[in-house]
Amino acid sequence: MGADTGPPGAGYGRRGELDVLRALVVVGLVFFHSALVFSPDDDFYVKNATTTGAVTVLAGFGVVWAMPVLFLVAGLGARHSVRRRGPARFARERLLRLGVPLVFGTVVLCPLPQWLRLRAADPAYGQSYPAFWARFLDVRPDPADFPFVLEGEHFETGHLWFVVLLLSFCLLLAPFAAALTGWADRAAGAVQGRPALLLSPAPVLAAVNALLGMEEDYAGWNRWAYLLFFAYGFLLADDERVREPTRRLAPRVGVLGVVLFAGTAPGFVAGDDPFTAATPAALATRALFGAAGWCWVLAILGLLDRPARTPRPDRRGRTSQVLAYLAVAALPLYVLHQPVVVAFAYGVVGRAAPAPVKYAVIVAASLVTVVLLYELGVRRWAVTRWLFGMRPAPRAAARPKGGRPPPPAP
Repeated sequence: MGADTGPPGAGYGRRGELDVLRALVVVGLVFFHSALVFSPDDDFYVKNATTTGAVTVLAGFGVVWAMPVLFLVAGLGARHSVRRRGPARFARERLLRLGVPLVFGTVVLCPLPQWLRLRAADPAYGQSYPAFWARFLDVRPDPADFPFVLEGEHFETGHLWFVVLLLSFCLLLAPFAAALTGWADRAAGAVQGRPALLLSPAPVLAAVNALLGMEEDYAGWNRWAYLLFFAYGFLLADDERVREPTRRLAPRVGVLGVVLFAGTAPGFVAGDDPFTAATPAALATRALFGAAGWCWVLAILGLLDRPARTPRPDRRGRTSQVLAYLAVAALPLYVLHQPVVVAFAYGVVGRAAPAPVKYAVIVAASLVTVVLLYELGVRRWAVTRWLFGMRPAPRAAARPKGGRPPPPAP
């Protein structure tokens, strides 16, 4: 049950380029959330006095693909984990690696942005942080908003909505992993014979977004649209019978994605509320957004998927070391980043300086602080590694009595 088994043609190695992409997306979220401070549309925690619609346009180019990619890469990693551990051990492992940082982050980190929101909106607001923290944790059940099953006057999971959904998707799919393997084998064979089937998720995503509505709190996508990206990564993304046609079609699919995304512009700029309105224009805008997102993600997968080169062990570049560091740090950096961004934004927006200068200060200070918090406060300690979903640090190899390191393994 725990062995790595899969259909013929399935790949078993990690796709390193996707690990790197995940890390870059997480770092990019510092730039993205810092930009929301200057957006006139998004209800971010802290707002600058002057805003610009250019931020909204630029943010749209990110939300159409960035969070879907994170869910797809997470699905791919989940597939490898299920192969190694089996569904039951996989579910326990995900409860530990995702559930613990979710609870810790929600209780310890998420109250701060909400408290700063109140202080930014009302300079006379005087409630202390400890008093607000108690009010933040005053919650009641809300099963109707599954999987966000708690609500309160000030309570929120904030940016950890990604972890809530990811944990839910893992637990939902794990019991069906064995049954879905056979379906995935047939689907991969069908794609190999008819590559156009790679576009079949696009109308499904269009329908989900159009009929269920887009959700601003979840990066503009409907929460259940992310399940399709996760399932694709879980079932098909590492199968060579799917990867080969994806590589071939990537440039054309990318162009199609740009065209579809351009078609959303009238609805987002001048139409009714594109997120929830039931008018034909709003429905069409949401549908185009969903289809465009699939095309962007598929194009990115294909364009990044190139035959791996065998690296020379004595010539590992500094860039690859940084990317490997970020890949391991992705989840802790994600958990840490938003409270830090909001805290610096709160301290900066009231200053007399041009908006670009404020933005640069928020980004630079947040990046440095988040990395230092991870390096000095998370990575080096067993307890904090556990709280942030990291595995125990590997032990250094023991040295023989002579003091010399052991010879390298053959």
